[in-house]
Amino acid sequence: MEKCKDLRVFAEEIRVETLKEFAHLGFGHVGGAMSIIETLAVLYGGVMRIDPKNPKWENRDKFVLSKGHAGPSMYATLALKGYFPKEELLTLNQGGTILPSHTDRLKTPGVDMTTGSLGQGMSTAIGMCLGDRLMGRDSYTYLMLGDGECNEGQVWEGAMFAAHYKLDHLIAFVDLNKQQLDGATDDVMHMGDMVSKWQAFDWHVQKVNGHNVDEIKAAIEAAKAETGKPSMIILDTIKGHGCLLAESMFPCHHIAFTAEAIAPSVEHAEKVLEEARKA
Repeated sequence: MEKCKDLRVFAEEIRVETLKEFAHLGFGHVGGAMSIIETLAVLYGGVMRIDPKNPKWENRDKFVLSKGHAGPSMYATLALKGYFPKEELLTLNQGGTILPSHTDRLKTPGVDMTTGSLGQGMSTAIGMCLGDRLMGRDSYTYLMLGDGECNEGQVWEGAMFAAHYKLDHLIAFVDLNKQQLDGATDDVMHMGDMVSKWQAFDWHVQKVNGHNVDEIKAAIEAAKAETGKPSMIILDTIKGHGCLLAESMFPCHHIAFTAEAIAPSVEHAEKVLEEARKA
């Protein structure tokens, strides 16, 4: 496991590369991509058992990005880990790219599952986790859900299934960034207390600051120590975190911008990265 300082640096590296992707394209799902970066840094910075030189290694841990519109931050993570050349990042969402708007396991090395309609990632992650159990593997499956995505009934059907079959090698996250496509999550479909809701479905539940790598890392370690039930980690996040332009907008689920408008955000992220390296 990498040191927490290294994880903080890795997170800022992901943020810079993700913003460069968006800056080159001129639009995208900036908000939700920014809010999961620290979790990606912790997972791919040492928690997950992976081999970038062998992306389809059968005994690897797996990650399902159910909120697949956050693909750009995952692509930046994979590129920084060596799954494919970093230059590919500037082809995001363009003709012939290996980096489509939503993640696709048939196109991108390192992507374990294609994103379908929101909510479906719960079912695919459960299937992967159960499959590993049946094959006698001790691999973990990690799942990232959006808070707005939890409006989908499929999520809660899966929650019941995972608890019933005691899938303790399934560790899920909800990106609680309080926004979805149509506005504030509380206005679109109030979900109540997410911690008590998941506990009611018999999951082991924790809530952490989703921008604090120390807390995320500790929560994953605690989840691994829990046996006999799946784990949920609620990530209290800010949509657009670390992107000055997105943080100043509401909603910032999907935005378009000029190169001049996004430039200060890229420069700010690069400055934060340098500060993290010197800390």
